[in-house]
Amino acid sequence: MGDQTDVQQTGRAVPAGSLVGIVGAGTMGTGVAQCFAEAGHPVVVVDNDPGALASGPARLHAGIRTATLLRGGSRQARAGTPASRAESLVTWSAELADMAAALLVVECAREDEETKERILRELDRICGPEAIFASNTSCIPVSRLGSFTGRPDRVIGTHFMNPAPLKDAVEVIRAPETSDLTLERTEGFLTRVGKHALVVRDAPGFVTNRVLMLTLNEAAAVLGEGTADAETVDRVFQDCFGHPMGPLRTADLIGLDTIADSLEVLRRHTGEDRFRPCPLLARLVAEGKVGRKSGSGFYQYAPQHLAARGGTGHG
Repeated sequence: MGDQTDVQQTGRAVPAGSLVGIVGAGTMGTGVAQCFAEAGHPVVVVDNDPGALASGPARLHAGIRTATLLRGGSRQARAGTPASRAESLVTWSAELADMAAALLVVECAREDEETKERILRELDRICGPEAIFASNTSCIPVSRLGSFTGRPDRVIGTHFMNPAPLKDAVEVIRAPETSDLTLERTEGFLTRVGKHALVVRDAPGFVTNRVLMLTLNEAAAVLGEGTADAETVDRVFQDCFGHPMGPLRTADLIGLDTIADSLEVLRRHTGEDRFRPCPLLARLVAEGKVGRKSGSGFYQYAPQHLAARGGTGHG
C-alpha cells in the first residue's frame, strides 16, 4: 500500500471518467450510483444480496426517469450523459474485487459498525493506494472508520441525503486524519455530479443526524403517547415551520431500521441515554414495519413505494 506521495503523483484534479465504486445496492446506494453515472463516470455497484442486485437496474431506470422529469433534464443536459448512456455506465456485482480500480469508493452499507469495519478492511486490501474511501455513514465517527484501514488520511464522510439524485447538498465530514488532498478530491467529485459540499468536523452524528435523529425519535414518542396522530404531527411541522415534509414521513423515507441503528450508534458514542429509540419506534422495527421500503411504518404505502433494502454483508 502506498503513502501520501503515491497519491500526489496521480495529480490533484479528479480524472474525467474515473471509476467509482458503490458498496450497497439499496435505495441510497442506487441513488448515489445514479448521480455519478449521470455525470459520465463508470460505476460498479456491489452488494451480497442477490435480490437487491437483480432489482437494481430497474430501480436505477426508474430513478433516472423520475429525476429527469422533476428537474426538466437540466442537470443531465449539463453533464452530457443521456439516460440510456447513464444506465449503461453502471454494472452490478457481488464481488468487492470488481472495484479494485476505483479512484473513489462510496460505502453505503447499513449503519452497523462491524459491517462497515469488515467492508473497509477488505477494500483496503483490494483497492489501489490512491483510492479514497467515502462513507455514507449516518452517525459513526469518520475517525473510527478510518482506523479500520491503513489509509486513515484517505477516509472521509460523504453523507448524501435521500433521494440522492435530487438533493444538491452533501454533508462532508472531515476527520482529524483526513488529508487536504482527500478533501479536495472529494469536493471535486461532488462538483462533477452537481453537488456542493457542506464540510463539518467529525463527531457522532455530525450536524444533520445529531439533531435530526432526536427530532424523529421525539416525534415518534409524541405519536406513541397519543398526543396527536401521525398526520397532525407532520402537519404541525409543515404548516407551522414550513418544512416540506413532516418528521414521521421523513422517518419512513429514511427507514425506521436505519433510524434505530443510528440512535444506538449515537447512544454508544456519546454515552447519552436520550438517544435510546422510543418504544413505538423499537416496536415497529421489531415488527419489520420500517417505512416505505417495507410498505408500512408510521404510514401505509402502495406497492410502487417498495424498494430493495440491500444486503448486510457488504452492501
